[in-house]
Amino acid sequence: MNRFQTTLVCLLAIIWLSGCQQPIPPSQPAVDLPEESLPIPQSGEQLSAAAEPALVQLAGSLQPTLVPPAVEEPLRFTFPTPGPDPISLWRAPLYPAPWALSPNDHFYFTRPIAVDEVNWPLADYRYGGVFFSSDIVHTGIDIPSPRGTPVLAAGPGKVIHAGYGLFNRYDNQEEDPYGLAVAIKHDFGWNGRSLYTVYAHMDRVDVINGQRVETGDQLGIIGTTGFTTGPHLHFEVRVETNSFYTTRNPELWITPPQGCGVLVGKLLNTNGSILTHQKVYITSLDTNQRWYVISYGQTAVISDEYYQENLAIGDLPAGRYRITINYLEETYTSDVTINPGAVTRFAFRGERGFQPVPTISPTGEVWQPPLP
Repeated sequence: MNRFQTTLVCLLAIIWLSGCQQPIPPSQPAVDLPEESLPIPQSGEQLSAAAEPALVQLAGSLQPTLVPPAVEEPLRFTFPTPGPDPISLWRAPLYPAPWALSPNDHFYFTRPIAVDEVNWPLADYRYGGVFFSSDIVHTGIDIPSPRGTPVLAAGPGKVIHAGYGLFNRYDNQEEDPYGLAVAIKHDFGWNGRSLYTVYAHMDRVDVINGQRVETGDQLGIIGTTGFTTGPHLHFEVRVETNSFYTTRNPELWITPPQGCGVLVGKLLNTNGSILTHQKVYITSLDTNQRWYVISYGQTAVISDEYYQENLAIGDLPAGRYRITINYLEETYTSDVTINPGAVTRFAFRGERGFQPVPTISPTGEVWQPPLP
């Protein structure tokens, strides 16, 4: 860790210790067990069931062509200056961005929907979600919001796409699955690579190609363009290149609400292969509220280099939790503690149950502890 990173971590740790542990109300809807009683997605939640199949079909028949800009500006590895905490009428404000309690955290972006609006991902439409078949996988998060809600830049940078044609790279192609969309190349990067964010399905775009934007600038408004059945924002984080095939889980990149943390997991079958489509239940031992999250599908998703996850859920209020997995007619449980502003990890391997999580050596290599 260089001197700048050390100073940044120390300053943010002081902020955390000085008041970020205040109790807050739950920040996303809870669900009750058993699975049969889980809510059926409403119209706004059904977008990806229609949109993402088309994305995959297009990906198989028509590969996007990346067109480099005429003049490529050098990447500036400088982070945005944290602004004042956004005011919220119903939940705690977000931690300032960037936010990192450890060298491996990369909460670099704010929410693309204002903090006083509903801005958590739909439970069934998180990153890596599977729709209809194992070949249809979600490459972002869907955030439901009323039509006309402002869409905000998650970080400073330059607009490199504004309008139709984001996926297919054809201007004014209204049948493009993303509809009216904006892509931003940010001023800062990660591990020497560029970072991009994508905002899709808007009814109106308020920026143009090449325009400079700052964190919180309005990019457009929530809508239903593209392959969607209800108003919401499809949000992506892309690493290195602006491509459908370079996405990462946005819940590991957007700052959590103050007092909340993120849970990530690596789930394997008994034979060590990736365990896909696995539903995991998360129960607060402090409030008895329950959430669920489903492990990633098999295609079009990329795990974080450090966390190596295939499951992630954010906006969990700090506290004690019980993780429950039903695998091959057996039930496995493990207790974890979610810390405010931090990422908590767990590992699971089939009939062997929960395992020690991997650690990072001083040289940066991932070391997987031997399994019993």
